[in-house]
Amino acid sequence: MMRSGRVHKDCIKKVKLAVQREGPRQKDLALDLNLSLATVNSFLNGKPVDLLNCEEISRKLGFAWQDIADKEINPNTSSDDENGNVNDNGNGSAIIVPEEDDDNFIYINRPPIEDICNKTISQPGGLLRIKAPGWMGKTSLMVRILREMAHQGYRTIRLDTHYAEEDDFSTLKNFLKWFCVSVGQNLHVKNRLADYWDEEFSTPKMNCTAYFEEYLLTQSSAPMILCIDSVERIFRHEKIAGEFLGLLRAWHEQAKINPIWKQLRLVIVHSTEVYVPLKMNESPFNVGVHIDLAEFTPEQVLLLAEKHGLEWNLPQVQPLMGKVGGHPYLTRQAFVNLQLNPSITLEQLLQTSATDKGIYGNLLRHYWRIIEKDTELKIALKKIVKSFDAISISPKQAYELERIGLVKSSGSEVMIRCELYREYFRSCFDYLDQSPD
Repeated sequence: MMRSGRVHKDCIKKVKLAVQREGPRQKDLALDLNLSLATVNSFLNGKPVDLLNCEEISRKLGFAWQDIADKEINPNTSSDDENGNVNDNGNGSAIIVPEEDDDNFIYINRPPIEDICNKTISQPGGLLRIKAPGWMGKTSLMVRILREMAHQGYRTIRLDTHYAEEDDFSTLKNFLKWFCVSVGQNLHVKNRLADYWDEEFSTPKMNCTAYFEEYLLTQSSAPMILCIDSVERIFRHEKIAGEFLGLLRAWHEQAKINPIWKQLRLVIVHSTEVYVPLKMNESPFNVGVHIDLAEFTPEQVLLLAEKHGLEWNLPQVQPLMGKVGGHPYLTRQAFVNLQLNPSITLEQLLQTSATDKGIYGNLLRHYWRIIEKDTELKIALKKIVKSFDAISISPKQAYELERIGLVKSSGSEVMIRCELYREYFRSCFDYLDQSPD
């Protein structure tokens, strides 16, 4: 049995604020530390985690483990298992906590997006597609929508593909089993997959369909809203992606003729365009309603400042927008730091913002580590930051850079997303150019 530890309940809020302040979100923090998302989630919510992982996450967030540890936990308490699965709550249901909790969740309306989303998933068999690069507010929009619909009596599920392990992507059967079990766990119903999965005479897609149609959808008369987040993680598994996405389209079409499927409302969330080859009549990306999240307007940035206790006017937000545009995450990080450090001015904050010592240092280094590992991506980004106009690069590189949020497209060309990124990466490339071989 592994030695484990957990964050003291009085330190949980402080630890979560550190994640917001220092840069990476839960999934990025997990990727950076080569840990499962479930392990990071458990740590941040005061659940037992392997002691070595506790110490590693603490160091990453700038804490000494002994300063935030719950000293009363039995060091031999069982933590999450070797695969990083979330601890069971006693009835077979995984406990999955959203990144935004009630104390820290701030949402800025982007009309008419919210009304469109609510109306779409209020329709029988509704299908909603939300696309935006990383850090643009997809998660906040999802949390806002699901909370509102839950208050109206809907069953709501947010399923993040980052909770799937690599083995779950090894075959279509494994992935659909993970999918069925995960949805059931979120609904807090007993796992009865063995009763519906026919290995001998049926196919994985038929088995998965039967599990939903005959079991999961029948557990309540309330409609079910199933939000599948980070769908782009499935894209690189082309065969699985094609079959799974085709299955979602088939379920959407079933709602036109089968009453039980009218209960299912699908929300597909992804960060990039779909590059999986799909037949027109089998793709969920040419039906339903599409939402492409844009950056905040100056008025929305001003409202965000107000939510953080800053009494600003439109001219006062212009220097910040000149540096980060209307990027939701970057603007919020600026306001969080100004709120926590009232003696610091915006001008002082922006002076070091594009450096490793600035408030975005962790995020910028996180991006640079990604770029350094890919020579072609590094060459493409260097061309982009050296140009003040949109330029053409290979579709593959454009796809990857847009996926992680460093560029925005303009027709068939791309340009750097904001001046902050241009300044930081230009300094990185200048350093490399000046360094001896």
